[in-house]
Amino acid sequence: MTLKKKSQKRNRYEELSDFEKEAVEQLRNGEQLGGKDGILAPLIKRIVEASLEGELNAHLYEEKASGKSNRKNGKTSKTVKTDYGQFELETNRDRAGSFEPELLPKRQTFLGKGLDDKIISMYAKGMSYGDISEHLEDLYGLEISKGKMTAITDQVLPEMQAWRSRSLESVYPIIWMDCIHYKIREDGKTVSRSVYVILGVSCSGQKDLLGLYASENEGAHFWLGVLSDLQNRGVKDILIACIDNLTGFVEAIQSTFPKTEVQLCIVHQIRNSLKYVASKDQKSFLKDLKKVYRASTKDAAAGMLDELEKKWGEKYPIVLLSWRNNWEELSQYFKYPPDIRRIIYTTNTVEGFNRQLRKVTKSKGVFPNEQALLKMIFLASRDIQKKWTTSISNWALSAQQLAIYFEDRMKLDLNIG
Repeated sequence: MTLKKKSQKRNRYEELSDFEKEAVEQLRNGEQLGGKDGILAPLIKRIVEASLEGELNAHLYEEKASGKSNRKNGKTSKTVKTDYGQFELETNRDRAGSFEPELLPKRQTFLGKGLDDKIISMYAKGMSYGDISEHLEDLYGLEISKGKMTAITDQVLPEMQAWRSRSLESVYPIIWMDCIHYKIREDGKTVSRSVYVILGVSCSGQKDLLGLYASENEGAHFWLGVLSDLQNRGVKDILIACIDNLTGFVEAIQSTFPKTEVQLCIVHQIRNSLKYVASKDQKSFLKDLKKVYRASTKDAAAGMLDELEKKWGEKYPIVLLSWRNNWEELSQYFKYPPDIRRIIYTTNTVEGFNRQLRKVTKSKGVFPNEQALLKMIFLASRDIQKKWTTSISNWALSAQQLAIYFEDRMKLDLNIG
């Protein structure tokens, strides 16, 4: 390095303040910037204290200019937490108590928004408040109470409410509905809550989480409220609803969206059937059952169902009666081409979403209340939806086919320019 460059480097170094020089020396000695025992927290402390001192001096000057009597009156201290660690902040106070600092208000102990975002992000990934507290203590030396973390995560509640009441599209070609069961605390007791998830696909093929609804008991009254909520938020028509034979849903949708076709999930019907088939017969029964739900047409499937009943009806009458009683809703998919059949014959689309939710919530045995349950599911679902970058597979073809089947109800935007 030339003598001139060395001189310039020394000049820039000399221009630094004392605590900036101290930071440089600490960096040269290999000390870390942030986190517990990092060098940034002490620097931030000095900057904040100097800034607050400047604010107080300006305030006292204005007080004096307006004829008021006020002056400095000792010091006060509090623990301040930042993204880079925590420190004890010492500042002067005024005798009249009229000084309200802008940089760090009197009762505020967090500096910056970044730490809040970190806590919310960790909570959204399923970490308990205890785990988050331990993590922040290890990394940053921060001690944050459960109550404070609850207050931080509660910041998303207005966003959640806005999301739950947002406007929806007028037409959804397909929706899927399923539920997840959880435990919450209520009046000192542990009770069950079902969270119903409604996914939809728009006319353009984009998946959308339409709503999350918690209920103690499902039934026609509950589903009527859910469907009325969708209507109030702008939904005018649903072409096909794929469900797991949810109690009261068919009746509710017929009264709210009478033109909607209901397709019961074939996979759920098979699982429920096998529960009542002896283990020694299950393999053979399932082989015969496949001929029903994999038939090429509805008539062919009905014929295979007759054959199934002839062979197994006497031994398993309740199982066959279930298929007969639900046949109209189980067989809707036969009228459509293979691409649409694949989308609607099962609720796998929403079940896959629910599996991702369970990965986040599996560590939660019991939620303190219903709001805490919905808050975590909302945050987790927000992260999951960030990964939804493409439309439903082969949607371009399926959309055209649906537009033909429902020509007066589904319109495709083919405008150019």
